[in-house]
Amino acid sequence: MQRVSQMKISKRTLLLFTLNLFDALLTIYWVRNGFATEGNQLMASLLDMGNTPFLTVKIMVGVLAVIVLSRWKSLKLAQYGLTVTLAIYLGLMGIHFLTGLSAFGYISEGFFRELSVWSNAFSC
Repeated sequence: MQRVSQMKISKRTLLLFTLNLFDALLTIYWVRNGFATEGNQLMASLLDMGNTPFLTVKIMVGVLAVIVLSRWKSLKLAQYGLTVTLAIYLGLMGIHFLTGLSAFGYISEGFFRELSVWSNAFSC
């Protein structure tokens, strides 16, 4: 049986861990500076306790994902799950990017209102 320390970590799994960490750090920055709120209520509660509990849980979830995905990387379900999760995190990075543009004054609040109206038109 392989030991966790000896498991080969794929580039995609490492990318997922990196995006998870980057998401955590950006979330702390945006929330602490009043630009955004945490949408996940559990994580928002941890963030209310402080940066360390929030970051610790985010890192632990990331490490658990790396272990699980490395251990069962040959399973189709793991490969599919990794692909879907990467897509979600890349979408989150897009949201962080837009938040940054808004926070630093490159996008107006009107842009988000127009985007919301546009997206609601397709959700019928």
